[in-house]
Amino acid sequence: MLKFPATDMAGALRLTRQGRLKEALAVLQGKPANLTDPATKKPPQFGKAGVLQFVDSALKGVLGNGSQLEPRELLKGTFRPVADIVSRPSKPSRFEARSFANEAGSRKYKLFIPSGYRGEKLPLVVMLHGCTQSPDDFAAGTRMNDLAEEQEFLVAYPEQARSANVSKCWNWFNTGNQHRDQGEASLIAGITRQIMRDFAVLPGRVYIAGLSAGGALAAIMGSAYPELYAAIGVHSGLACGAASDLPSALSAMRHGAAAPAASRSKGSARVTPAIVFHGDRDATVNIANAEQVIAQSKGGARLQSSITEGEAGGMQYTCAVYSEGARPLLEEWVLHGAGHAWSGGSAAGSFTNPQGPDASREMIRFFFQHPAAA
Repeated sequence: MLKFPATDMAGALRLTRQGRLKEALAVLQGKPANLTDPATKKPPQFGKAGVLQFVDSALKGVLGNGSQLEPRELLKGTFRPVADIVSRPSKPSRFEARSFANEAGSRKYKLFIPSGYRGEKLPLVVMLHGCTQSPDDFAAGTRMNDLAEEQEFLVAYPEQARSANVSKCWNWFNTGNQHRDQGEASLIAGITRQIMRDFAVLPGRVYIAGLSAGGALAAIMGSAYPELYAAIGVHSGLACGAASDLPSALSAMRHGAAAPAASRSKGSARVTPAIVFHGDRDATVNIANAEQVIAQSKGGARLQSSITEGEAGGMQYTCAVYSEGARPLLEEWVLHGAGHAWSGGSAAGSFTNPQGPDASREMIRFFFQHPAAA
């Protein structure tokens, strides 16, 4: 264990913030501080770069050149103890393979942990891939891990088993997977709760999103577990209850559900905050399903709507925002000319369109504006 000289660290840091670096160095070394520069007879002044260099060199002088230092931490308003900074060197980001099992079966998943994670509470985003995809493929295509590293949140990618669906689609159209604590819904909720037990997750800051079949399952999770997920993201997906078997699923995908999917509870005015993306040239899942996701998320609430049109990434879009007072609760992005692909995605993954609004960034922006109500 590192042993530290008997120094007045608080005093040294105070002098450092004032730019009085020679005196601070003397304090760190346990020597009497020289309060003036001999040449100018005034306290020495340094720019921010000089402060960083000074803190780094001064602490290395006290602790040894082998120490892992983070001098910029010392310039923040609230200082962490130097011993804490030194004892917890930065770690690279990790993309860990994990698994979960319950009465409904088991599923593998991958969890992205940003390099900045040191045990403090972070938001969690659960990402549900589409048919034929894998966690690695979906992560590459959406670039969600890059956003997680940039903005510091955890990302989980549950993986559908080929034994459950030969095309690795989530079975959103089976009624046994559409209800709380049953089937695949229970597996996704179990994965989410396992991560919340094993890692520090911010209460009320858990979100879920998906593409196509994964988007349909995300809508199910928002309906079945409103206390667990603060908001949902549905890209090219369908509403909960849009189908009850494979034939009705194919019909809903081609034309939209025969009847609007039931809301979470009849007569409820509670809104599930949702952001929806859908291409108006999607030949796999008809865009009528986007409106049905919005209608289901709205429940019985009366919301004001506003519509804007714009262009992003070389693609035209229309965005409808539904608000309660000044607070937006739902967003529906119609992507003009787009097919069945993640908007603004990377060609490194499947079912992506590099053109268009950055769906990943827009989802994170929307999610972080919607913490769960206390």
